[in-house]
Amino acid sequence: MAMGVRVGIGYDSHRFGEGGPMRLGGIDVPASMHCAGHSDGDAVCHAITDAVLGAAGLGDIGEMFPDTDAANRGKDSVVMLAAAVARLHQAGWRVGNVDVTVITQQPKIGPHRAAMRERLAAVLEVAMEEVFVKGKTNEGLGWIGRGEGLAVIATASVIRRD
Repeated sequence: MAMGVRVGIGYDSHRFGEGGPMRLGGIDVPASMHCAGHSDGDAVCHAITDAVLGAAGLGDIGEMFPDTDAANRGKDSVVMLAAAVARLHQAGWRVGNVDVTVITQQPKIGPHRAAMRERLAAVLEVAMEEVFVKGKTNEGLGWIGRGEGLAVIATASVIRRD
């Protein structure tokens, strides 16, 4: 029998495009740029989706929502995350907790943390206390430090459902 608790890691990065707002953690963050991507570019939701799916051995976001499929163009990443949670439940798992680090010079994450946590907790079907979002800079180093884009790392625990 499989272990009762598993942990997964997710990663995503996006370059910035001109014009805002920026979609992160299921909310619109006021910014003069956005994360360019095939979907709505929500790198937080993308990283969490991969972490949740990976923890349960259920594939990844690219397998569920390939960027070669025109139906996924501009797709709401919250919808993709909800589909991953549904797949998780169908396989007999539930989300335990999620921890996210957004690495970016701008926008600042702190002012939007509570709204992100609330939105993500609802989609993940967990208490807000089980979701945390942190922002870190890259101290001016590399492509992130130059303000060309951002990266997100997420961990998720999943628990076998009774």
